[in-house]
Amino acid sequence: MLEPISISMASLNFPALLPMAILAVGALGIICIDLMVKGLTKSFYTMVTVLLIILDFGAVVGYNGSIRGFFDVMLVDGIAQIAQIIILVASAFFVPLSLGQRQFKEYEMAEYYALFLFMIVGFQFMVASDNLILIFLGLETSSLALYTLIALHNRNKAFEAAIKYFTMGALAAGFYALSALIFYALTGSVEIHQIEEVLIQRDFEPLLGILAGTVFMLGAIGFKISLVPFHTWTPDVYEGSSSPLAGYMSIVPKIAGFVVAMRLFEMLVLSGVVWLEYILYGIVVLTMTVSNLTALVQEDVKRMLAFSSIAHAGSMMAAILIGTTQANTALFLYWTLFMFTNLGAFTLLWAVRHEKNLWDERYQHPFSKFSGMVKIMPTTATIMGVFMFALAGMPPFSVFWGKLYLISAAVNSQFIGLAIIIVVNSAIAVYYYMKLVIYMFLKEPVNNDASIFATNTSTPLKVIVGFATMMTLFAIVFVEPLLNMITKYVVASGF
Repeated sequence: MLEPISISMASLNFPALLPMAILAVGALGIICIDLMVKGLTKSFYTMVTVLLIILDFGAVVGYNGSIRGFFDVMLVDGIAQIAQIIILVASAFFVPLSLGQRQFKEYEMAEYYALFLFMIVGFQFMVASDNLILIFLGLETSSLALYTLIALHNRNKAFEAAIKYFTMGALAAGFYALSALIFYALTGSVEIHQIEEVLIQRDFEPLLGILAGTVFMLGAIGFKISLVPFHTWTPDVYEGSSSPLAGYMSIVPKIAGFVVAMRLFEMLVLSGVVWLEYILYGIVVLTMTVSNLTALVQEDVKRMLAFSSIAHAGSMMAAILIGTTQANTALFLYWTLFMFTNLGAFTLLWAVRHEKNLWDERYQHPFSKFSGMVKIMPTTATIMGVFMFALAGMPPFSVFWGKLYLISAAVNSQFIGLAIIIVVNSAIAVYYYMKLVIYMFLKEPVNNDASIFATNTSTPLKVIVGFATMMTLFAIVFVEPLLNMITKYVVASGF
């Protein structure tokens, strides 16, 4: 007779699941409220969603329990905590963007807010685990919710974008499952730390099997964070999505992908697998260079920002390639600073959105739309100019400090060639960012009617843009305390 398995409540460590439980229960609560009470406004759902995110934030920051939890599949280390903080802060800034002046169908639906919360839960599971199965569940939960959120925008291009994203996402999910299967077959485990131990004991043999598992995982993660050559979906999906959701996709799904890549690939690189370092090096250089060169010829600002976000993702993969504590700290510092600036830029696109393509038959945000904007809407043009200077990495704006720290990490780790490539690509990026500035400040307006640029502007949007501008302009004030906080979390994780 088999003896019953005894599991102590302490070993389950349920508080590790509390952040995810808050949002999951909250999402179900929103659906139930909608079933019972009809006619609730988007302001109500926005307020409830932000409140749940704040409660989740408190649970993440206030957690001081064991690193492991829930049958040891949860991993709540410093990396998981700082990644969740970035995810929740970006999410809290995204939700109020639904309160624009124009009426959009998706923002009136309770399901939109419930799906958004489930998406965050998926991202949190991805970053708070080193179990390949739980990471996969988080990946699919977030992805399925995101596909639906894109389609809810109820435009032909939105449907097309959702289908493209779903198709590519299904392929990436297959790659991930196959990679996890290979690593399990090789090591008998789906825990990344146990996989590392077994591979080190076997001196990374059989090499062909490990290579296959790594390549498939690179394909899956490369899709999630838009690495070349897995980036082809990005500009089309961003163009078809609403501007706020495109800005959100450029930040949050990628930080989740970076954490998974950090846990798996840094383990392999630092264990002396030279061929993996060469593969990652090639992907990093290709991602930065190809995306920057492609951005040069874009005619639409949103597509230009899409390729821009791919280039920035390439810089972040450079940090994972370097693999030191300074590089990992640089990754989170860079992405935090980039988050405010990029969300601010996409928010401005949302504010000046017009239901008709008045400037171009193909694009909604062509460069010509912004011609002479400084004469029509000087404040908007100036703020967008600030965001462009910051994204280009010009001092003293926010992204400059993240890029400087990343280059410093590369030089200190003897990746001199990589540091030079980052600098050269930053110089290339200046051209297409300044292209928009030239249109806004040095060209004559195509249309002098300021009202058509302000059809979606509202007080919440102005507040969010204002805060993003302050964070971009005065980053030098809080870079050092932010750096100290991030370093503490990274060091605590042993990265």
